[in-house]
Amino acid sequence: MAVQPKKNEMPVQEANVRARNFKEVALGYTEQTAVAEAQRCLNCKNRPCVEGCPVNISIPDFISKIKQKDFDGAYSVIAESSSLPAVCGRVCPQETQCESKCTLGIKFEPVGIGRLERFVADYHNTNFKGEPVLPEQNGRKVAVIGSGPSGLTCAGDLAKKGYKVTVFEALHVAGGVLVYGIPEFRLPKDIVKNEVETLKKLGVEIQTNVVIGKTITVDELFEDGYEAVFVGSGAGLPRFMGIKGEGLKGVYSANEFLTRANLMKAYKSDSQTPVMHAKNVAVVGGGNVAMDAARTALRLGADNVYIVYRRSMDELPARKEEVEHAEEEGIKFEILRNPVKILGYNNPDNRRDIKNGFVTGIKVRKCRLGEPDERGRRKPVEVEGSEYVLDVDCVIMAIGTSPNPLIKNTTDGLDVNARGGIIAEEGTGKTTKQGVFAGGDAVTGAATVILAMGAGKTAAKAIDEYLTAKYN
Repeated sequence: MAVQPKKNEMPVQEANVRARNFKEVALGYTEQTAVAEAQRCLNCKNRPCVEGCPVNISIPDFISKIKQKDFDGAYSVIAESSSLPAVCGRVCPQETQCESKCTLGIKFEPVGIGRLERFVADYHNTNFKGEPVLPEQNGRKVAVIGSGPSGLTCAGDLAKKGYKVTVFEALHVAGGVLVYGIPEFRLPKDIVKNEVETLKKLGVEIQTNVVIGKTITVDELFEDGYEAVFVGSGAGLPRFMGIKGEGLKGVYSANEFLTRANLMKAYKSDSQTPVMHAKNVAVVGGGNVAMDAARTALRLGADNVYIVYRRSMDELPARKEEVEHAEEEGIKFEILRNPVKILGYNNPDNRRDIKNGFVTGIKVRKCRLGEPDERGRRKPVEVEGSEYVLDVDCVIMAIGTSPNPLIKNTTDGLDVNARGGIIAEEGTGKTTKQGVFAGGDAVTGAATVILAMGAGKTAAKAIDEYLTAKYN
């Protein structure tokens, strides 16, 4: 049978409809479509797609199960390697990881691995009514700091090995960036809640409203009987550009803006947390967080939303699918542009001020691409005298985040790098403090969900080896 050259289409809400609601954009495969997509897999002997997966899911094996319509069997294969399959199937950048290695992709479009993973996870969550088998306990306690993707993965892998795992979360809801950072229309929070509940059924305890470094310190965790600690506290400290006007009302970090909208449900009429329902919004940045912020602002009622990015469309770091969805929804891209000032009442050169202390515009300067930088990306070079103003009443800075220094500042012997990331050994997650391991954004700075999961998985293996050696 000839191979179908293109992926089976993922059904989505119409752009003009979804741009004004917070329901999930992608609607998911049917059983028939999933089987048809699975049949495109060549089942290669060398399995290059597995190499491209940070958590090493046995991709050909779970796809073979789909071909046989053994969807529960497919889930079991995925669950051997991933604690968050429904999440990964939605937000993992498969196009640069597993799908980029797909042999079929040499000649045709690669197999829709992420779409199939999502289908399998959703099928399981809808139809499975049983309880997981609790592993035999080994009597050892491990503390996990942070309930984001790295922390949940580490906790899940250790729980399956019989450890008594307690996850400490600073916020009032477990999930980390999955609940406060990624919008409902990309990752419904019920999905995250279900994944967390699955871990609880494995024996993982989750304590919310616990700020490590304030409520309790890392050293006190050891005093309380925990024999190892994994730090997966993420990178929640926002960065700003340091330009004039960033203190005006209507300027947000993307972190704050998305937390208000996603975790606190500020888009609902009965929400207890405020967020600006601006009419004209500029989002500075070009990554997935920038796309999330822009599309959220649109759904909050904005008439015009601009992505202000200092490089070209070819250099946008956001996922291609997210950029395409943003364009379809009407987001405007101001590319090769760099902000130089945010205008408001306190800026005397702006005569259009209408509100004391509120944003009234953002001045941007055109750029051109110069020589490549140390990472191979062409550096933006500003063009003098090319400034103009975008009339906006809200500016959202989505230019990156750094790890919060609280844990480092309250823990002796835990070294960090120049950017505040915890120094951890590659391949194990071991830090400079005995018994403490770290991974995910707390080490690397802001990265992808699946890379954080990979780091949590690596650390869980190293913690098990560390404690096994300690007692043998």
